[in-house]
Amino acid sequence: MLITNATIITWEHENRILADSAMLILDGKIADFGPSAELAARHPDTALFDARGQLLLPGNICAHTHFYGMYSRGLAIPGEPAARFSQILDNLWWPLDQALDEEATRLSALVCLVDAIKHGTTTLIDHHASPNFLTGSLNAIAQEVEKAGLRSVLSYEITDRYGEAKMRESIDENVDFIKATSKASRPLLRGTFGLHAPLTISTATLKACVLAIQGLDVGLHIHVSESKDDQLALAARGDGRPIEWLQRHGGLGPRSIVAHAVHVDESEIKLLADSGTWVTHQPRSNMNNAVGVAQTEKMLEMGVKVCLGNDGFSNAMWEEWKAAYLLHKIAHEDPRRMGGYSVTDIAIYNNAALASSFYEQPIGIIEKDAAADLMLVDYDPPTPLTAGNLPWHILFGFRDSMVTGTIVNGQWLMKDRQLLTLDEAEIASQARQLAPKVWESYNKFVA
Repeated sequence: MLITNATIITWEHENRILADSAMLILDGKIADFGPSAELAARHPDTALFDARGQLLLPGNICAHTHFYGMYSRGLAIPGEPAARFSQILDNLWWPLDQALDEEATRLSALVCLVDAIKHGTTTLIDHHASPNFLTGSLNAIAQEVEKAGLRSVLSYEITDRYGEAKMRESIDENVDFIKATSKASRPLLRGTFGLHAPLTISTATLKACVLAIQGLDVGLHIHVSESKDDQLALAARGDGRPIEWLQRHGGLGPRSIVAHAVHVDESEIKLLADSGTWVTHQPRSNMNNAVGVAQTEKMLEMGVKVCLGNDGFSNAMWEEWKAAYLLHKIAHEDPRRMGGYSVTDIAIYNNAALASSFYEQPIGIIEKDAAADLMLVDYDPPTPLTAGNLPWHILFGFRDSMVTGTIVNGQWLMKDRQLLTLDEAEIASQARQLAPKVWESYNKFVA
């Protein structure tokens, strides 16, 4: 395929915006790009798509999400509103986890995958939990990801909440999926090793998980210090601070992902930086749960590889950009905080580096031999658009409705705003029919 008449945004580290350009896609990769007239002359027999001046840029990446959270949308939680994060876990997430069967798991994934395609989000790093549909749950999600045509890194949440047998079954589920996707036999999929959070994981369980990943070339994907609960739980059992606890037992490293890290001190930030551990920032979720504001800028200054996720909120990642940009300003009463370039470092460069580390090829950048994971954006800027001011166009000008096309691995998933791999109306109808059953089951598990 040759996409012509595009304005290409490369997101190279010296970013370029190339007007009146074309891109050649072969075998799922970017084979060439440059002036439209030159590429059209060199490839006269290649199928053409006229971008009509639209922006052509790498697809968005989500560094931490939860597909299964879809069924929380509109759910009326019984009783008084939760006053603390621990109550949100007790009254919403843990009962909902237990309410999921295979059908609900598959449909929740499909709803989120539709959302991702429509918003140009082409790679998602998911963290799943369904203790009453555990073995085979990752493969069920993977099948829906392949049907959608998106790229995804999947893991299952290990916890001690449901006893030793379920914990061991969860380890096996992660290991089996990691092995099944490690040789690129399923090119869109990869596995990593999920854990819930220190407050529901014993030291013995953490050690078992670290032992299980030996030789698998993966790390841990774990929530840490999202609220103060992790710190309090570990202090009560004499295990010190959460990041230090992970470091002592081999849980940090350049293949591990720590989600949130809202309540970490400077010594813990240094451990994250020195170990090369990835940290994901989810500002919309942190605001919704009222857990606090992560020291994201300090982490960046100290060398932590901070990425941007959504924690199960919509896959409209520009909304996460805007939340990050605004949250830190109001929290510190300082308009200088979290500038546009910092948001870009997190959402573009660090997310791309994290995704690329799983797929053994460049993702999130336009360069030769990079993955052809792309989106088309119909944005007609009212002021000059340059590589220097692009972050502020995204923050103040881009809208999710402007995404007209989504391509992953060189294949169209949405073209001219028409979804090609998934039937949005049918998926929504099926999910809507199943929701009362899921909610009825959820109510049985509420304490």
